[in-house]
Amino acid sequence: MNEVTVGIVGLLIVLAMFLTGIELAFAMIIVGFLGFGYLISWHAAFNLLAKDFFDVMNTYGFTVIPLFILMGQLAFHSGAAKRLFDTAFKFIGHIPGGLAMTTVVAASTFKAICGSCPATAATFASVAVPEMDRYKYDKRLSTGVVASVGTLGVLLPPSVTLIVYGIITDQSIGRLFLAGIFPGLLTAFFFITVILGWCTINPDLGPQGEKSTWGQRFRSLPEVIWVVAIFLLVIGGILQGFFTPTEAGSVGTFLVLVFAFARRDLNLKGYIAAGLESLRTACMVMLLITGSVVLGHFITVTKIPMIAADWVVTLQTPSWVIVLVISLIYIIGGSFIDDFAFMILATPIFYPAIIRLGYDPLWFGMLVCLTVMVGLVIPPMAIVVFIVGKITKTPLRIVYAGVYPFLLSLAVVAILVFIFPPIVTWLPHILMP
Repeated sequence: MNEVTVGIVGLLIVLAMFLTGIELAFAMIIVGFLGFGYLISWHAAFNLLAKDFFDVMNTYGFTVIPLFILMGQLAFHSGAAKRLFDTAFKFIGHIPGGLAMTTVVAASTFKAICGSCPATAATFASVAVPEMDRYKYDKRLSTGVVASVGTLGVLLPPSVTLIVYGIITDQSIGRLFLAGIFPGLLTAFFFITVILGWCTINPDLGPQGEKSTWGQRFRSLPEVIWVVAIFLLVIGGILQGFFTPTEAGSVGTFLVLVFAFARRDLNLKGYIAAGLESLRTACMVMLLITGSVVLGHFITVTKIPMIAADWVVTLQTPSWVIVLVISLIYIIGGSFIDDFAFMILATPIFYPAIIRLGYDPLWFGMLVCLTVMVGLVIPPMAIVVFIVGKITKTPLRIVYAGVYPFLLSLAVVAILVFIFPPIVTWLPHILMP
């Protein structure tokens, strides 16, 4: 077999191994090692395996991943989401569907200190759904909005997905953070629009809550201010060059920890739980990156990315059609494999073709993130739907029924980003030229 055939067979074996229950990281490492050994030499393959593991685990820049994960877990265990929800409720909880809109606003703010989608979904499933149950909200709306807002962490910084995409494609993490702000806020805006339209058509879906006084509203604002202050310090510090993304993760984590202990919101048990969960998640991400690096060296030897990039450039098909097909591959692949893992697997293969077509890597990164968001809430691998269903003890069919209207928002944002790239590129080009 020639190199290309070996590469294609290797990728098919990776997918087959995953479907048998093997973790994707291990599947990528095994196939990458065996494929490299088959094409080059077994001695080189052993050296490659040791070097890739050492390089990934010993790279200083990768420490940004566990730091931002820990930052989010500390915020999760300190009850910050509950206070943000209460603040948002005081401002908009009294309008039809207000509690659902409150969930979107609170989750968007919470994303400023938590880049984990499962943690956000779990948090607001525990915080927001009981409140909506108390006001007799329809389960489709209450669980659907919580599952949907759980995806916002893919776009809004500090996003672990954006960090890993930046590492894979060698892009500035600071520029990626900036690129995700407008699409993320636009998605949140359309989520609120869906809630407003849905509750206008059927007011029984989201009854009005209690109306707060302006005094109560203003007294609740400090709960938001400290979150926004940490976010601005972390992102602003990166933009101004005061510290690197890794140092920004350290600063943000330290500040969240200080605020949590100062307010006595985090006890020793919560701190240990946050540390253990962060360690587990970070190890999973780092192992996926290692697997991607090992498999990437094998795929590079097969020359598949270069051949695919050259082939794509020679096609008579419009370039936007090719980008659309690649996006559909991400959505379909992410429906059967964990979306985050599939992004790590597929991006090194498709990225060279996108660059040869002349597209902005930041713009492509946002399209990839939007496909990841879709995959998080559509069957069969809809992790946030499973989390919300388990915590709220709601049948998955009801959660899915509530999610589908919000998929329209993701589709609209994807179309807007596709047609108007400045939505993504304007802010990074202005603030980090």
